[in-house]
Amino acid sequence: MSLPPSLIDAISEASSEVNARRPLSEVLSNLAEMARRSLPGIDHVGISITHRDGRIETVAATDDLVLRLDELQYELDEGPCLEAIRTEGVVVINHADRDQRWPRFMERATAMGLRSQMGVCLYADEESLGGLNLYATTADEISRDLEQVAQLFASYAALALGKARTTENLIEGMMTRQRIGVAIGILMHKYELDEDRAFRYLARVSQTSNIKLRQIADEIVDGENQRNAIPDGRPRGQRQL
Repeated sequence: MSLPPSLIDAISEASSEVNARRPLSEVLSNLAEMARRSLPGIDHVGISITHRDGRIETVAATDDLVLRLDELQYELDEGPCLEAIRTEGVVVINHADRDQRWPRFMERATAMGLRSQMGVCLYADEESLGGLNLYATTADEISRDLEQVAQLFASYAALALGKARTTENLIEGMMTRQRIGVAIGILMHKYELDEDRAFRYLARVSQTSNIKLRQIADEIVDGENQRNAIPDGRPRGQRQL
């Protein structure tokens, strides 16, 4: 497949965007806009993310129609973009008015002007992170060449999301270790235990109660904070000014 210079430039720009020191929301919005400008026949682009609780949310959209079409799929729990996210693949709709795979969605979407559509899963390390949602209101078909290029944009969006998820996990891990450390210190002081015995106590309570270690640590720390506070929320020993 021979790519026009403008599309090569857009792909290069998308690659640079992933490493830009900007908020994730801005990076994803820029990638969505690049895809809209660069992919022939695509008029509207959105990027969705999958939260840890399974909820799917649109975090970047080139216009209001993207938000309405995405929300319609979430509401009905059906549609090409959801299918792509859930199967970690690519789903293409040509001649939307003839497609019967998602009848409730397609009927309402075509009434909004949808003519063709593609959903591409964003995934990293075999984990589905969300989807790149491409909508056409001026073309009835999405070419095979376009599918391949769209997957390049999807890979850059997945890289950006993967980096953000890694950073989030690192921060969460640091906070968890800090919280557990505080709980161990409380147990050491309260029951005159050494650090190893205090940690083994936490681990034993977590195992027997089938509750995560972080949650046990939170309960200990929060309980101690409550015991050391007076009704107005000030630590004991702090004088009223």
